[in-house]
Amino acid sequence: MKAVFALFFVATTAFAQQDPFPVPPKDWPKPVPDTAPFSLFRIDRLEHRFQKGADARVWDAEAWFGGDYNKLWLKSEGERIVNQRTEKADLQALYARRISPYWHLQAGVRRELRPSPAQDFGVLAIQGLAPYWFEVEASTYFRGGEVSGQIEAEYDQLLTQRLILQPRIETNWSGSADPSRGIGKGINDVELGLRLRYEIRRELAPYIGINWTRKVGDTADLARSRGEDVKEYGVVVGLRVWY
Repeated sequence: MKAVFALFFVATTAFAQQDPFPVPPKDWPKPVPDTAPFSLFRIDRLEHRFQKGADARVWDAEAWFGGDYNKLWLKSEGERIVNQRTEKADLQALYARRISPYWHLQAGVRRELRPSPAQDFGVLAIQGLAPYWFEVEASTYFRGGEVSGQIEAEYDQLLTQRLILQPRIETNWSGSADPSRGIGKGINDVELGLRLRYEIRRELAPYIGINWTRKVGDTADLARSRGEDVKEYGVVVGLRVWY
C-alpha cells in the first residue's frame, strides 16, 4: 500500500511541475467569428417572358452586407413590357436583425418607382427558411393610413446536384383600394411559377419555366373595366446569378 501511495505522489508531483496548457497567440482569430461582416449579391430572377400580347422582362434582385445578427438589406423588383414601358419597379432599403437561426426580421423604407407617380412606404418584413426548406418572404407596407403587403414562397427540389426544379408562389394584397393604380381592396393577384435551372456553377444558373398570373377580387374587376386581361401566362427563359 505504501508503494501505491508513493507512486501516486510521484506522478501527481511530476504532473504539477509541467508547464500549463499553452495560451494561443493574441493574433489568432476567434473560434466563431459571428461578428465578422459578409456580403451577398443575388439576382434571383432575370428573365424574359414569352406571353400573349407583348413579352415582358422581369428582375428580382437583392443584396446584403453585415454579420450574422445585423445586416443592411437592399431589394429591387420590377417588370418591363418589351419596347414599351416599365410597369412595376421598386427599391427597398432595410435593416435586418436575426431573430432565430433561420429567420431575419426586417424594417426600413420602400420606394415604388412605377407606376407613376412614385410613392414611399415604411416596411416591416420577415424572411427566412420555413420547415421542409421553403424559402419564405412576407412584407407589409405602410403609407399614411394605408396598409398593403406581399407574400412569396419557393422551394428548391434537387433532381441532381446541378439540376434544380423550383416551384414558386407570390400574392399581393391591399387594405384599401387605389383605382388610379388598378388596385382593389383585398387580395390583388396570385402568381404561380415553375422553373428548371441548371447550375453551371452554384453562382451561375440559366433556367427555363412557365409562369401564370391572375388578378382576383376587386383588382380583377378594375382590370375588366379598363379592357385589360385578368390572366397572363407564358414561357420564361432566364438567369440566376449570385456572388
